[in-house]
Parts: sequence; C-alpha cells; structure tokens
Amino acid sequence: MNSNKPPDPYLIPLRLTWSKGPLQAGEVMYPKPAEHKIESEPKPLLVYSGTFELTATFTVPRTAVTGPAAMNGKLRYQACNDKMCLAPKDLDVNLQLDIVK
Repeated sequence: MNSNKPPDPYLIPLRLTWSKGPLQAGEVMYPKPAEHKIESEPKPLLVYSGTFELTATFTVPRTAVTGPAAMNGKLRYQACNDKMCLAPKDLDVNLQLDIVK
C-alpha cells in the first residue's frame, strides 16, 4: 500500500485518524517506506508491504472517567500491485481499553 507520504498528489496516502473519544489522540508514527517500481508510474512508489506497525499516541484527560472505554478510528489506504494502484479503501479501527488513574 502507499506510504503516508506518496510521491505524487493523486496517490492516496496511508492515514490513521481517530474520532473524538475518551482519550486525546496524538501523533501517529509510520514506518520508513520502501521504493517499489510499477509499469504505469514514471518514478518509484513509496510503499509498505508485508507486516508493519503504526504507533499511535494518546493522552488521558484529567476529566476521563475510569473503566472500560473505546477509541474509534479509520485507516485509509490505497493498495498497489506491479501493474496498477487499486481504488482507496477505508477500514474501521476499534481500540478497546481500560482507563485507570
């Protein structure tokens, strides 16, 4: 899939975003992408393949209620193979957590 910083503006970057919830969402850290050449592109794409990790940071507000909670988000991505890039997709992300003080 495309990295979070694809080389051309028409390519869809990988983005993890969080909805408003019990925690304050912070920075999302993406791994270093690899270069991948496909027939239809003049320059290599910056992609993630195989297994990789995204790291999201959160802050617990002082007003947070202790106990079970959830953070909901969206992962937007565009997959590519050796010949073309496919239509972008959105994947729901649900993080179950326990808030403790």
